[in-house]
Amino acid sequence: MDFELTEEQRMMRDMVYKWALKELAPIQEKVDEEDWFPPDFFKKCAEIGILGITIDEKYGGLGSDVLTQTLVVEQMSRFAPGLAMTYAAHSNLCVHNIHRNANEYLKEKYLPPMVRGEKIGALALTEPNAGSDAMSIRTRAVKKGDKYILNGTKIFITNGPVADVFLVYAKTQPELGAKGISAFIVEKDFPGFSVSRKIRKCGMRGSPTGELVFDNCEVPAENLVGQENMGVHVMTSGLDVERIVLAGGSVGMAEQALEYAVNYAVEREQFGQPIANFQMIQQKLADMYARTEAARLLVYRAADLAQKSPRGGKGTELTKMAAAAVLFASETATWVCNQAVQIHGGYGYCLEFPVQNLWRDAKLYEIGAGTNEIRRIIVARELTREAFARKAQR
Repeated sequence: MDFELTEEQRMMRDMVYKWALKELAPIQEKVDEEDWFPPDFFKKCAEIGILGITIDEKYGGLGSDVLTQTLVVEQMSRFAPGLAMTYAAHSNLCVHNIHRNANEYLKEKYLPPMVRGEKIGALALTEPNAGSDAMSIRTRAVKKGDKYILNGTKIFITNGPVADVFLVYAKTQPELGAKGISAFIVEKDFPGFSVSRKIRKCGMRGSPTGELVFDNCEVPAENLVGQENMGVHVMTSGLDVERIVLAGGSVGMAEQALEYAVNYAVEREQFGQPIANFQMIQQKLADMYARTEAARLLVYRAADLAQKSPRGGKGTELTKMAAAAVLFASETATWVCNQAVQIHGGYGYCLEFPVQNLWRDAKLYEIGAGTNEIRRIIVARELTREAFARKAQR
């Protein structure tokens, strides 16, 4: 088995690390304290060529792979997790899904300006009464002539307050349940669309999160992504990659928290010596390292599998691996960041030290993009699927 990154992947990883250290780390305190979204963030991302990593070159992208995309989120998350999540919501949840599922007309219209950072993207799925149970969405789309009329509300939408383009899921035939969902591209200026509020969060600050309202929102029929009532395919085919890419953020936060903890343990002296000499601190550091590296390898393995199984979909080895990767990585990040705060002692609980920022941010990935409870159900379902099939044949 080859666990080495390619030269191109190493170059991208190192470039984004240096860029994030120079451009994002100095502003992260302002981003976190003020819940401030830098207005030039996507322009800067475009300048270094990371907005279309998995997008074909004909649309301005790099035509690269899922692991490279994951590495970018990982390195960015070390210094600015909220901005990294905003980046992922644009480049993966929205742009990547449009690239995978839309027709040529829509791809030519929307992808180039989004890859250039001229338009910001978002995915609009979650609703006030439809979180983990995504199939129970109530947003309705009715076709009238050459338009669809959308009515409903979406909540917890990353990039919602700042996005220009939304990939929106709505029910075109509610009586069909999951088989009656369709996907649409909605622009912020379409009549009947509005952002009702920006949601305040305890972590991942600087990543704008909003509630969207569709009040007889008029969407051109040509903005249907894929076929009518086939939106669940668009939804599920992108979930595996989404989970893997976001899991990269958890790896990055754990990695940086470990670095902060090691450096602090070496510098901080108590009882006449660095606390790094104390066995209980050494145990924490060793366990933090082991879990972080285990999470990294699982996430990278899942990203490699996603590239080899590009369509993914429900009921595959990729589905199991992706859910396991984000499950383990997210819980690892929360645990590692918690240990890092403990090693810092009282200083770790003070806003002047960045480790507390990672601690607050890490928790979201256990909740967002599907809770860890749901991820465990997915893994268990895939593990038992074949066994149940064999049992039925006996």
